Amino acid sequence: MSTMILTPTRVIPTRVATPARPAARRSAVRLTRRGRAVVFLIGLAVALVAGFVLAAGSTATERPESTTTIQVGPGETLWDIAQSVAVRGHTADMVEHIKDLNGLSGGALQAGQQLRVPLAR
Repeated sequence: MSTMILTPTRVIPTRVATPARPAARRSAVRLTRRGRAVVFLIGLAVALVAGFVLAAGSTATERPESTTTIQVGPGETLWDIAQSVAVRGHTADMVEHIKDLNGLSGGALQAGQQLRVPLAR
């Protein structure tokens, strides 16, 4: 039988010259958990405000309705006035529209009262 003896060889590490780089500087400001939450919430608030400002300009605008002002005559009712400007069969809708235009809560009118009514359609 034969014997084999192995001797370990020693590996000598060689150093490769690396260019010197400045040590990383640590920032003087360090945020705590609460500080990070505050920064996040401020950023979120700014984003929301910007969204609302930009969205406000995108609303659809309705063309203003053409109206005229009339003076209520003696014995004239809101129904009579609405009937003169409404499309046939839509007098009740016109009564409500005239009430909305003038801020009326009921249908009582007084002679000489000024009312805004839509132009005849």
